Amino acid sequence: MANTEGTADQGEQIMNKPFQPASIYASNDDPTVRVMIAPTKYIQGPGVLSSVGPLVNQLGFSKAGVLASRRGHGAEGATVAQAIESAGVAIVKAVFGGESSLTEIEARVADLAAQEVGVLLAVGGGKCVDAGKCIAERLGVPVVIIPTLASNDAPCSALSVIYTEDGVMSGAEFFPNNPIAVVVDTQVIAAADERYLVAGIGDAMATWYEAKVCAQNPAARTVLGTRPTLTGAAIGELCARTLYADGVEACESVREGKVSQALENVVEANTLLSGIGFESGGLAGAHGFAQGYTVLPEVEENFLHGEMVAMGVLAQLMMEEQPEEARRVGEFFTQVGLPVHLGQFGMSAARTDEIEAVVQGAMSFGPFANLPFDVDEGKVRHGMLSASELGEAIAAEHGEAAFQRIR
Repeated sequence: MANTEGTADQGEQIMNKPFQPASIYASNDDPTVRVMIAPTKYIQGPGVLSSVGPLVNQLGFSKAGVLASRRGHGAEGATVAQAIESAGVAIVKAVFGGESSLTEIEARVADLAAQEVGVLLAVGGGKCVDAGKCIAERLGVPVVIIPTLASNDAPCSALSVIYTEDGVMSGAEFFPNNPIAVVVDTQVIAAADERYLVAGIGDAMATWYEAKVCAQNPAARTVLGTRPTLTGAAIGELCARTLYADGVEACESVREGKVSQALENVVEANTLLSGIGFESGGLAGAHGFAQGYTVLPEVEENFLHGEMVAMGVLAQLMMEEQPEEARRVGEFFTQVGLPVHLGQFGMSAARTDEIEAVVQGAMSFGPFANLPFDVDEGKVRHGMLSASELGEAIAAEHGEAAFQRIR
């Protein structure tokens, strides 16, 4: 956790030690304890940014901080600020510098600490969302998340990914509470690049396949340190069903810049269902492989989190010896434009140094232990390479038009 020394008043408000959920939820070491967490409110639909003002007013806040990038303050952030001021709530603007690093977080805390805001609204993409949660926690105020992309399941969760100033993932921070509200304007999502929605589909699809193995393994634990809930698994399954049913049409809607029922369903799956599902259902191999891919700069710098997770879903299923289900997933991924083989990442099975780097990076991911069998380097390597072989076959049969279209 960052050094948060400041004035005496700030010291009372700002967190100065890390929160570990297992210390609360699993403190008695009872292996049967199960926990579900979720945001207090979730609001989604076309034009709902206009509801932010009345929402903040109804929640009882008279002064709000608005965190957004410079571009964001001139776009969605401006809409949010106008809605809040129209509701009679004062605002303080904070400019997000672009990286969810401890340096950036501390700087924005310093900007806002003396302003006595009652709530922080984070308006933007994944890193702005992550930083916003950290800033709000240090200020001792609740956070409202207003994502401008549906590219991952971060908005609803009680954790943030932390990066170095150079953009390399360095860890995660957990918080005692989920966001007090998440507001998703689907008109904003429909106007964004299709690739972000597609990446969100990859991240969300993992929710079911990881929750399923966590439910099957009595030793599996969620990020909260507890057993997964039936609710988390059920939400994960609904998430996958929604993606299979509506994913292709939702992508078409974004290409046309219009809101459709399919897009509404997929945005909810990417954001709410996946967000609740991964926290209360559990993580496993898919996100382990995604972490492994981040050790290669050429992959980390050119591909989104959900694209790496998609490759991880296929590899996890091959580790589980479920090639038919992996084929089903891979064919769907090919339809929406997600990667299915190493060549699409600019990698090759022949470059063993890269393969071994990914294997070692993946093996360092703790939730790999949630798989219902012993995991070793050989199994991880086999899962990764056999998934790529399957993906090459699928791409040869169905083509790579969607993948190439959204590059």
